[in-house]
Amino acid sequence: MKSLEKVDYKKFIVPVIVGLIIWFATPLRPVAISVAGWHMFALFVATIIACITQPLPIGAVSIIAFALVVLTRTVPMEKAIVGFGNASIWLIAMAFFIARGFIKTGLGRRIALIFVKLFGKRTLGLAYSLIGVDLILAPAMPSNTARAGGIMYPIIESLAKEFDSDPKKKTERKIGSFLIFAEYHGNMITSAMFMTAMAGNPLVQTLAKSNGVHLQWMDWFLAGLVPGLLSLIIIPFIIYKLYPPEIKETPNAKEWADSELEKMGKITVPEKVMIGIFIFALLLWVLGSTLKIDATLTAFMALSLLLITGVLTWKDILNESGAWNTLTWFSVLVMMASQLNELGFIPWLSKTIAGSLHGISWFFILLILVLAFFYSHYLFASSTAHISAMYGALLGVAVSAGVPGMLAALMLGFFGNLCASTTHYASGPAPVLFGSGYVTQSKWWQMNVFLGIIYIILWMSVGTLWMKVIGMW
Repeated sequence: MKSLEKVDYKKFIVPVIVGLIIWFATPLRPVAISVAGWHMFALFVATIIACITQPLPIGAVSIIAFALVVLTRTVPMEKAIVGFGNASIWLIAMAFFIARGFIKTGLGRRIALIFVKLFGKRTLGLAYSLIGVDLILAPAMPSNTARAGGIMYPIIESLAKEFDSDPKKKTERKIGSFLIFAEYHGNMITSAMFMTAMAGNPLVQTLAKSNGVHLQWMDWFLAGLVPGLLSLIIIPFIIYKLYPPEIKETPNAKEWADSELEKMGKITVPEKVMIGIFIFALLLWVLGSTLKIDATLTAFMALSLLLITGVLTWKDILNESGAWNTLTWFSVLVMMASQLNELGFIPWLSKTIAGSLHGISWFFILLILVLAFFYSHYLFASSTAHISAMYGALLGVAVSAGVPGMLAALMLGFFGNLCASTTHYASGPAPVLFGSGYVTQSKWWQMNVFLGIIYIILWMSVGTLWMKVIGMW
């Protein structure tokens, strides 16, 4: 007889208690907030805390939250279900499927090996080449975890062991520690540079729209281009100096890459088709606003081509659990965040906080909001959950306080990714790369404290000035 799945009921205690306290405090709510708006706030806070404590996987938590929202008549079913039809959420799901094509065909691995072969003569160059692969794949792979864990980590691990760098042998500092940590930050930066590079970014687009800011794929790309490229150049070099590898020259990397490419053989037809579809999708994302083709429609078209050509099968789609999981919990959290806005809670909060900041320069207000967003990430184990919980409210405050809407929306969007420069559990790639054992927890935290400050200074200064130069505020 099969046993029941284990559920850690103790982890329900805090979200349930906090949710009930807020719920029963309804009579004490500000008069500007409706009863429904306050109840939605209680349910939303309880859901976010449950996403942190995780008594169940985040998708399961969201399903329970959805049921409670409708059961308590906080939101009627016809409004609650609307989240599942959100175009940005389907963009995320479609791009997950496209990412599967890179992994299934082996194209991602081949690109990585070619870069290692061309640029991997020195350890620093090797790190730049691996990050370069992440940069190329990022626009069409919204799962930063898939990029880091599915493509980059196996390459890095193989390379490290080729140079006898292994945590089990206490030789991780030879080369593996540096490459792992450099890739983590490279992955984080590329996630910030493209709207379709991390699952939470299209959510930013949706939440920004509810605050009257309309973001396009090209807007995000252009705004993040200069600070992103500067970060990709500067950060690996800083890590190289802070956490230097023992091996500085890597002439064997080229030979290793050559042998691995030889094992893979000539480029296959599925890989060629994948390249063509990737270029097709990228062009339409870039030219979408000009051609009036929605980014989500582009993703659907690309997936259709992958299915028609046989690169992916419908079974591949059904088995892509990450996409379906994301589609489920994103839909619920987006619905709850949207209803907080519609029922008046976010507008009230934004005006209240903005009023208390009256007389302060809008740039300093934006800086305060970015710092609050960044350092509150120590409480979160998911960048997407963090965005869901705080982005809409912080953007509302920024807009109400007079911060240029496009600047505020994009800067907070960038830091929704860059705040992963905190802990060893900060985002999806963190447990994959940290879990390899190449970097100790104390070293991970120590270096990230310093690098986090670098990101804040670089993106708030260069990023703000660059967006002014290109006329985005």
